[in-house]
Amino acid sequence: MNFGLSEEQEMLRSAARDFLTDKCPKKLVREMEQDEQGYPAKLWQQMADLGWMGLAFPEKYGGSDMSFLDLAVLLEETGRACLPGPFFSTVLLGGLPILDAGTEEQKREYLPRIASGKAIFTLALTEASAGYDAASIQLSATPDNNGFTLNGTKLFVSDAHVADYLLCAARTGDRGKPEDGITVFIVDASLPGISITPLKTIARDKKCEVSFNRVRVPGANILGKLDEGWSVIQKALEMASVAKCCEMVGGMQAVLEMTVEHAKQRVQFGVAIGTFQAIQHHCANILTAVDSSKVITHEAAWKISRGLPCTETAAMAKSWVSEAYRQAVKLGTQVHGGVGIMEDHDMSLYFRRAKAAELAFGDARFHRKTISRGLNLQAV
Repeated sequence: MNFGLSEEQEMLRSAARDFLTDKCPKKLVREMEQDEQGYPAKLWQQMADLGWMGLAFPEKYGGSDMSFLDLAVLLEETGRACLPGPFFSTVLLGGLPILDAGTEEQKREYLPRIASGKAIFTLALTEASAGYDAASIQLSATPDNNGFTLNGTKLFVSDAHVADYLLCAARTGDRGKPEDGITVFIVDASLPGISITPLKTIARDKKCEVSFNRVRVPGANILGKLDEGWSVIQKALEMASVAKCCEMVGGMQAVLEMTVEHAKQRVQFGVAIGTFQAIQHHCANILTAVDSSKVITHEAAWKISRGLPCTETAAMAKSWVSEAYRQAVKLGTQVHGGVGIMEDHDMSLYFRRAKAAELAFGDARFHRKTISRGLNLQAV
């Protein structure tokens, strides 16, 4: 079995790493944590010029016609660099769902703008329960002439404060099952009645509360079919979960390299601490976490690229990698000692991001339920 990258993927990884090392140093990452916008416009446009936003889109929509697995390679590098900004939100939560479920007219209208860096998208999904199940969607969409009126509140919406458009999941009907009667709308974020409030988070990423007060959306802005939007959401969450795993794998790799280098350089009792068995075991466990996470993540990304069923594999990846990343940064912090918990040390960046990534798109317990259902295990 060949788990290696193709020559083209190696070139993509090398170019992305060189670019992010030069243009996205950790000093910039820390500055963007405090910045109101959360990303530099110049860096955003440079990424668009490199073709990153449209990498997985067909050429006719301004993309590079590459695969989800190619995108996974890029996402590992963005995770390694702690890339700030709405790249994940725009491409994974906005662009790919439109590519998957949008009409031809919607694809031609929105995808070229995403690929060129001229439009920022995000997904407005979670509400007060912060759940990723269908029952958690309660924001209402009532028919209004040739459109719908949205009322309700979404929480923890990534990058909503800078988004031009929101993919909003709303309840348009009540047919008994929570999965029925959900519709996804493409909503112009500048419409009257939308108010956006930034939230403080552990990762200092840009999450927002988005309130909809009688926001009218045209019927032509439905993504997919009326009352059948849950399938759109499921596919989006599946891809987003695997994509988040890719970012976590990149972050883990950075943690491993920092920790091993520190173990070689830090001297105690006249010798490098890397000669101590406990430190060696910590480093070995981090490496095990990195490699095991990379294998299951690449398998899931490969299945998505090939259009194969991936629900259980994506769930296995997210449940495993979420906990592996948390364990890796914990061990890395222990090896670094007191310096590892200081705000100005890079380890703190990865520690906070590991916790946020663990919860994003469902934690390990949430995804184990999906795996259990695939094994035909029923709750008592």
